[in-house]
Amino acid sequence: MAYCPQCQGLVEENAQVCPSCGRNLSAPGPASEIPGKMVNPGQYLRAGWELFKLYPGGFVGFALIFLIVQALVGNIPRAGTLISLALAGPFGAGFYVVSAKLMQRQTPTFQDFFTGFQFFLPLLLLSVVSSILIGLGLILLIIPGVYLLVCYLFATMLVVDRRLDFWPAMELSRRTVQAQWFGFFVFLLLLVLINLVGVIALGIGVLISAPVSACAVAAAYAEVFGLQSDYSGSTPVVDG
Repeated sequence: MAYCPQCQGLVEENAQVCPSCGRNLSAPGPASEIPGKMVNPGQYLRAGWELFKLYPGGFVGFALIFLIVQALVGNIPRAGTLISLALAGPFGAGFYVVSAKLMQRQTPTFQDFFTGFQFFLPLLLLSVVSSILIGLGLILLIIPGVYLLVCYLFATMLVVDRRLDFWPAMELSRRTVQAQWFGFFVFLLLLVLINLVGVIALGIGVLISAPVSACAVAAAYAEVFGLQSDYSGSTPVVDG
């Protein structure tokens, strides 16, 4: 068995078309193994900071909108938590889309931050299913929960960049991350610490730490998977 170069789904060695995404496997770029590169948290953080500096006003403004919206919906009785969870995916994807445009040397607009809402359903299912699995892992035994939390690091970006459904995105992220799990765990731990410092700084620092963290994850994704979509338009379109 091999993996499709586009969605990383399992395919037969001599298959002509991927059964998951429909890619023509007889075209240049045959099925291949899941990419594997050394994890470099310091490099990702530096790249995230450089991306942030290219559009600081937009990142801070969108982070402020995100925090205000989450604070407002969080006060809604009963349904507030579910609404907050539903919005987290599209808002998070917005940081990624703008980061991807910057990495492709394109000029983003503030509207690009809202591109994630075009993938609302798969991102909603991703948020719900991953939260349930991680929550069960933490309840039953802390280690499985932490394992899954790290493994799903790139799932949101895979939905937007490769146009995968929520479960293939979760599985591809898990398979890729687990090969060098500890390195990504250190990376995620550093992001948590950075955001804790942002919260301690009167809460204002998180307006910088949160987007920088998102940019760093986007940079890590680009290093591990490569950017598959062209972000020149409002909706990412996968090449090939």
